[in-house]
Amino acid sequence: MGNCFICNKHSGIIQTSGVNIYEDDYVYVGHIDKNGKPNYLGHIMIDLKRHVPTLGDMTMDEAKAFGMIMARVSKALLESEKAEHIYSLVSGNSVPHLHMHLIPRYPDTPKEYWGPMDVYAWEKAPFGDNRDVIKLCGRIKTYLENNRYE
Repeated sequence: MGNCFICNKHSGIIQTSGVNIYEDDYVYVGHIDKNGKPNYLGHIMIDLKRHVPTLGDMTMDEAKAFGMIMARVSKALLESEKAEHIYSLVSGNSVPHLHMHLIPRYPDTPKEYWGPMDVYAWEKAPFGDNRDVIKLCGRIKTYLENNRYE
């Protein structure tokens, strides 16, 4: 798919910052890339590698891999990064290639900032530069490697 951002990312046409957290035959997991702007730390993207637009287009093998890594990365954010809640969102409005956003909510976030994008607006929200993103990705990757389950 020549004009698909996610397909171009996986084929190497587009370079993004951060590091690969996890990859298998079906899914790719990485941190959201804000093109050099500060990142909300822990905003993770799970991409289905095959180009399909919606959840209902997955094969059962893809769905199993997608669901398992969603649960594992969510648990890693809770335990490794001390998040108190994980928001998940599949939209597909701007990029019609199946991908899921996992967005942690950290302790002490006021209720008026609860919500998958509302957490960004809190003045004490944890933002960081690419070095911070790489460190966080390393912690998540290590957590996944040390806590395997099927």
